Amino acid sequence: MKKILFPTDFSDAATNAFVHALEFAKVVKAELILLHTFEIPVYDSQFFPENYASIYSSIELAKFEMFKDEIPKLRTIAAERNLDDIVIKHRLMDGDLIYNLKNAVEEDHIDFVIMGTNSVSDWTKFFTGSNTESVISGVEVPVLCVPIEAKYKKVKTIGFTTRYREKDKKELKKILKIAKKTDAKVKSLYVKTSNSDVTEETRKEFEREFAAENVEFLVLPSDEVKETILDFVLYKDIDILTTITHKRSFFESLFDSSFSKKITKEVPIPILVMHED
Repeated sequence: MKKILFPTDFSDAATNAFVHALEFAKVVKAELILLHTFEIPVYDSQFFPENYASIYSSIELAKFEMFKDEIPKLRTIAAERNLDDIVIKHRLMDGDLIYNLKNAVEEDHIDFVIMGTNSVSDWTKFFTGSNTESVISGVEVPVLCVPIEAKYKKVKTIGFTTRYREKDKKELKKILKIAKKTDAKVKSLYVKTSNSDVTEETRKEFEREFAAENVEFLVLPSDEVKETILDFVLYKDIDILTTITHKRSFFESLFDSSFSKKITKEVPIPILVMHED
């Protein structure tokens, strides 16, 4: 059985993303592992020589009690959606979110990470923060990011951005497997800029290989890559947009604050980020 790691702070954004996580777990036949992290403030023991240990103990206990109180609420959501048969496990960890998330991915052999974001700044940081801040640079498994405005709906169309590289085929095959489980169509987008080095023969060979699959290949000439992707999402009724990290410089330029604002506010949909092997 596959495993999905779901980091949560029990905020509205996380609760919204939890519904997506439940439905995704149903599709890929996975169990959910809920991860809640907290950071204990640093105190100088010379000022608290007698109750130094008890301060930390009381904070840990309070976090545990909060965690224990919130879990039944999430299980109620699962029951209301008739998804209470999905296995849900829990991890409560002290320390930095990205550090703990990366450790949990490795220790629990996680296949996917799903998490919610509450604002444009959260979204931008999620994709393009420093190596110690960005989830994308912190883990090596697919990550589904769900903006708070993206309410769950049945996935009918999955968008897939490609640059027609040989290694893109492997990721497209993964997406097609997911699409088959939910009877979704995949629409593949290539934004052909004026300095594109992709030949017509490369594109045709790519399309021939997937001729028997439920995928439509679109090539849109434009030097406005971000705007073209947004139009693609809007006018092709994309429910989830899939992208591959590619070069980090390109990835960071794509997910800047202006793009993040539009993808979270104007056309709010989850984005699934695939990592190159």
